[in-house]
Amino acid sequence: MILAVLIILLLIGGLLCWLLEQWNKVLPKWIALFSATGGLLLTVFICLQYTNGVRNSSGWFINYQLSWIPSFGISFHLALDGLSLVMLLLTFFLGILAVLCSWNEIKEKQGFYFFNLLWTLAGICGVFVAMDLFLFYFFWEVMLVPMYFLIAIWGDANRRYASYKFFLFTQAGGLLMLLAILALYFMHAAQTGIYSFDYFDLLHTSPGAAAKWIMMGFLFAFMVKLPVVPLHNWLPDAHGEAPTGGSLILAGLLLKTGAYGIIRFVITLFPQQAQALAWWAMLLGAIGILYGAFLAFAQTDLKRLIAYTSVSHMGFVLLGIFAFNEIAMDGVVMQILTHGISTGALFVIAGMLKERLHTRDINQMGGLWTAIPLMGGMTMVFTMAALGLPVLGSFIAEFLVLMGAFSTNAALTVWATLGLIFSAFYALRMMQKVFLGPPTVTVPLKDMSAREYIMMAALTISIIVLGLFPQPVINMVKDIAGVLVIKQAPAH
Repeated sequence: MILAVLIILLLIGGLLCWLLEQWNKVLPKWIALFSATGGLLLTVFICLQYTNGVRNSSGWFINYQLSWIPSFGISFHLALDGLSLVMLLLTFFLGILAVLCSWNEIKEKQGFYFFNLLWTLAGICGVFVAMDLFLFYFFWEVMLVPMYFLIAIWGDANRRYASYKFFLFTQAGGLLMLLAILALYFMHAAQTGIYSFDYFDLLHTSPGAAAKWIMMGFLFAFMVKLPVVPLHNWLPDAHGEAPTGGSLILAGLLLKTGAYGIIRFVITLFPQQAQALAWWAMLLGAIGILYGAFLAFAQTDLKRLIAYTSVSHMGFVLLGIFAFNEIAMDGVVMQILTHGISTGALFVIAGMLKERLHTRDINQMGGLWTAIPLMGGMTMVFTMAALGLPVLGSFIAEFLVLMGAFSTNAALTVWATLGLIFSAFYALRMMQKVFLGPPTVTVPLKDMSAREYIMMAALTISIIVLGLFPQPVINMVKDIAGVLVIKQAPAH
């Protein structure tokens, strides 16, 4: 029941933000902050219980099921294991920061803005804990629509184009997933005589010759969201035009729903078909790592530059998932966490710079370290995190992914490793263009405020703690690693 409370807390908080704005203009932001903070505290409580509690052999700690529409085999089924718990912690942590970075940026329709923000978070939470595929698809759509409004209403000059593109790409993938869910649903009914959307029932379904095509329906939807080259085209536009809070949720959370979907549904519901496709998926991952790095180096728009780094970093996730071994899977979970924190931090910094300079063009920046040294130092930390340097969490994540992938496909792993070298080019170019060199801005600039400092301090501490102490996260998902990963490496 506590999982339902987490989602309901965000939904009600969002409604209150929208409804109470007419009485008090300041109230929505405080309601949003308390809702996200309450969700984080509840999730930390669950985490403390989880680490000390008893789990079954599959790693499930909470398994709550309530009949919803029994005539169609639809239930309100929520469950939690180590992977879901890690994702929930990331969701609420970044959710709080998304509220804080929107504190002064959003000046119009604040109530409706925070309504959409909280409902997007509620949809993301639902995706991470839903174990009924109808319910999963419902939450998948819940997180899509409010994110569309966040971009379309509060985005920059080209926001309508970016929001339409985001909606069409993700909706096309979602509709293919819906067809795949229905196909699996009817095949299960044909084999057992029972209509059910339940994940644990469908695990025992044998789709036969159609399995490859059903799997592709799921995989396409998740690869669009991840995103995987060449399905990434919506991402730079959405990131470039979204408000700072929207970019933070997009990079830190929405992309991770794609990774979560592949792990939870593709390689467990269709293990043989996923294994047969592994070489091609790893190839796409390696291409994404290199392609994203090249495109990031070519950008002059700061937010588009950071967006293409996400394409590159998500290539490591795809590479690690389809390596099909536990070391790589541990690296994937770490990469999901560390990318959400480091890239989210870079988008927050980009928002701070946009607020001060009123531009995202790095050619109009330069020499800012002298004027805003604290922000420059924070940017250097997360630039080093993007490079995957030791002591920061990204190093552990990428090292584990590459070490695990090497035992599966050495050639593709070597190519993917080149992405670490190319990441130095775009990261150092970004630092040089924005903070180093001769000053180009003559107006006085304010360094970080107390609110901004708190946000960046929380992100900095998080990325360093994950770099120094990754074992608690690895322990949290080790119980499910054997269930999620096929023991034998795929043959190539």
